[in-house]
Amino acid sequence: MAKVRVEREIGGRILSLTTGEIAKQASGCVIVQYGETTVLVAIQTGTPRAGIDFFPLMVDYRERFAAAGKFPGGFLKREGRPSTREILTCRLTDRPIRPLFPKGYNDEVQIMGNVLSYDGENDPDVLSINGASAGLMISPAPFLGPIGAVRVALIGEELVLFPTAAELAESKLDLIVAGSKDSVLMIEGFGDQLPEEVMADAIMFGHEAIAELCELQLELAEKCGVAPPVVEAPEVNPFDAILTDRAYTRLKESKTGKQKQERHAVSDEIKAELQAEFFPDGAEETADGLTLTQFSKAFYNVGKQAVRDLLLEGIRLDGRAPGDLRAVSGDVGVIPRVHGSAIFTRGETQSLATITLGTARDTQRVDGPVEEYEKRFMLDYNFPSYSVGECRPIRGPGRREIGHGMLAERSVQWVLPKEDKFPYVIRAISDITESNGSSSMASVCSTTLALMDAGVPINQPVAGISIGLIKEGDKYNLLTDILGDEDHYGDMDFKIAGTGKGITGIQLDLKIDGISEEIIRATLEQAKDARRELLRIMLKSISRPRQEISDFAPRLLQTKIDPEKIGLLIGPGGKTIRALQEETGTQIDIQETGVVTIASREASGAEDCLARIEAMTEDVKVGRIYNGRVSSIKDFGAFIEIAPGKDGLCHISELSDGFVKSVADICKVGDTFEVKVIAVDDQNRVKLSRKAVLAERNAAAAGDDSDSDEGDSVDE
Repeated sequence: MAKVRVEREIGGRILSLTTGEIAKQASGCVIVQYGETTVLVAIQTGTPRAGIDFFPLMVDYRERFAAAGKFPGGFLKREGRPSTREILTCRLTDRPIRPLFPKGYNDEVQIMGNVLSYDGENDPDVLSINGASAGLMISPAPFLGPIGAVRVALIGEELVLFPTAAELAESKLDLIVAGSKDSVLMIEGFGDQLPEEVMADAIMFGHEAIAELCELQLELAEKCGVAPPVVEAPEVNPFDAILTDRAYTRLKESKTGKQKQERHAVSDEIKAELQAEFFPDGAEETADGLTLTQFSKAFYNVGKQAVRDLLLEGIRLDGRAPGDLRAVSGDVGVIPRVHGSAIFTRGETQSLATITLGTARDTQRVDGPVEEYEKRFMLDYNFPSYSVGECRPIRGPGRREIGHGMLAERSVQWVLPKEDKFPYVIRAISDITESNGSSSMASVCSTTLALMDAGVPINQPVAGISIGLIKEGDKYNLLTDILGDEDHYGDMDFKIAGTGKGITGIQLDLKIDGISEEIIRATLEQAKDARRELLRIMLKSISRPRQEISDFAPRLLQTKIDPEKIGLLIGPGGKTIRALQEETGTQIDIQETGVVTIASREASGAEDCLARIEAMTEDVKVGRIYNGRVSSIKDFGAFIEIAPGKDGLCHISELSDGFVKSVADICKVGDTFEVKVIAVDDQNRVKLSRKAVLAERNAAAAGDDSDSDEGDSVDE
């Protein structure tokens, strides 16, 4: 194939698609360029694996440091396992593409995105989605696209398409929308408590630009001479009709009014009964040549249709109305010694959250060609097998766990206090102890409760809920707080998190080829009602953040010094700061701006250290009393160190309130006592007086005695 290139101006910059030059042995390959950010996306198809009953789509994405002219940090100078950001981009690419393959298509398909260059302005993650769609459009795969994807920001009151990195840093919204020319397929966004109508407007603003991206891909396919895919109808399974007649009614009756395990148990009994009838004595084929695999697929399809018909009729599997929540409860302080904890239960979904408060040294450094920053808030999500009654080995967090954790983390981070008000690093862990629908949103709720239990002064509590959809033709039902089966057999999982003021996180996954603006706006409104009810229940457990943090959390104090005095605080070779830390039992962290953070297990140690640092770095003030140490003795007086590297002269006449014959009669090197600054001359020489301190102490003591005598007189 000869080189083909198409381009169009979108969002104020040129977006181009090029093929026929690189990776010619791949099933399809497109290079997407926007500004000077370039992503290569290759498509490879393969034959289906024997006996496979699902679509094995694989999406991989990598960001090489070299794309931004950087070396990887650390000892190894080669990228290893995918980063969190790369995994999240794989998921972003997969979700809008997967629903657009024909039912029954189970061939191997792999999508591989590779960032070739990054210009520091235009994020490559959204380009990967567009490149994947364009690559599929020119490949042999029966992809029912094209789709486009855009990022939307909100700067002030203006919506911005494909914002630069600088614009995104100022934005109250980071929204990615993917879809076809006619409908929306995927949404992932995070905002600063945005009202529902603002979020909906931003989604539809993004969708307007998607039509141009789809047209550009169709132009590419046409120039490449690729005809639209011919989609063959799947073969009719003879068992479909048989089991619809024999099992549909029974399955429909078994799906309502029971708990998850009970529903599954009844369904298994019906399947075992019919399987024994059609395949006696463990046979794998009937006399007519029908197979056990055909039977299992048909039984699943009939069960799925039974659930879908119930939901379309407005009958939920657990008997709720479409807009009802399950039973909700929450409790805080459920685990001793941890800095904060909470358990949140919604029906058969339960999350146990814990909070750990740390110091600046506990921040997570995020390094990559696109991002390089320190994270002060981390939320880790764990999904153990027992939460769904299964046995499987633990192999570390998978893509789903990383994705759910980041969704919850970014939904909560908008309400966290600023570093200057709460300098702690915060780590939250959500362990899913039971799961039957939307555990990521349960993690948002449990984390909010645990943060308040830990005394983190969040500005608003956050709750999250998932809305499902069942749609046949023009008829549809929206389902609040979906169960696992309602998600599995339904068409949509629309997760929405936020406060009483607005939305902080949103994520849409679909199994159909898109939803309309009407459904999007209706879903946001239904979720708002559910979220407010959740917040009302949650705040019964704890109405506001605790006034004090846990006794087991480190104590942090902050002060700001002149940046030019950082060297004074550190001392030669770090001598001064090491001595301060050892003597006070603290940990000191200094930023380039002059902000000093002191951490200690004991409040007294932190306060002592703070006082010493302030004394050392502040200008000496006349009239202030310091706790000094005698550093040397002369005939005419003693030099006293009132702060590391800062001393003054206490003349022999100021050492005591009486006559002093010799300085050695009053003090020796190493002695400590309080002295008062009585003068600082134009050469910054400090004059000290112990006599002035003694006089003040004697006057105070005399006043106390006078008060005592007066009291005795009154008693008499």
